[in-house]
Amino acid sequence: MQERLLVGDKAPALAARTINGRAVSIPDAEERSELPGRQGHQDRQGHQGNQWHSERLLHVQFRRFAGCPVCNFHLMTMARRHDEIAAAGVQSIVFFHSEAEEMRRYQSRLPFDCVADPRKQHYRAWGVETSWTALLHPRVLLNGARWVLMARRLYRKAENGILGLPADFLVDPRGTLLAVKYGVHADDQWSVDELLAIARGVRAAGTSREAQPHPGISAPASIARRATRRAADPEHGDLQRGRGHW
Repeated sequence: MQERLLVGDKAPALAARTINGRAVSIPDAEERSELPGRQGHQDRQGHQGNQWHSERLLHVQFRRFAGCPVCNFHLMTMARRHDEIAAAGVQSIVFFHSEAEEMRRYQSRLPFDCVADPRKQHYRAWGVETSWTALLHPRVLLNGARWVLMARRLYRKAENGILGLPADFLVDPRGTLLAVKYGVHADDQWSVDELLAIARGVRAAGTSREAQPHPGISAPASIARRATRRAADPEHGDLQRGRGHW
């Protein structure tokens, strides 16, 4: 398992296609010195080409299996406030560890990019984990039941199991992580209000050119500092383990 990412790290290079066939990418190491271009057609999120808009922040979400009730309830709340998120200059991309065909049964109408990763290649690269405690929180059962009652459907299968944990990352146009959240149970992720507050905070701090942490985050400035922190704290602390909000 890839070790967890920290604020200030470079996001792993990403090139994938959504379940609706659109190409999405995060610049690789050779491209990070330049901003993504503005060429190409404009899609429904208002960004162009096969990389995100050069003035937008990218919210990368890792969810669980396609039919996960608590995941779909969370994404439904995000979809209802999609205009607010877009107005804040945030683009969303959501990963599930399911096949694209299965995802199209649940996520095809969402107003943001959804990517199938049944082999969990991107989950490993971003340090997203599983845990037997994933379901041991009352909110998981409550919000899962709310989605089942509203959608009037149950999932047919749980590809890659039911023990996956969510994760959230906010990435600037050059691929630097501005904020990180590793969930400790299946419904432990940024709410829309939290996402908007983080986006406002990093913009107010003038982070378009160099990553700065959201208040409350102590971000490493280099791999050397990261190694020093890990040596001093073998458990990596609550924040790195995902036990705190950004």
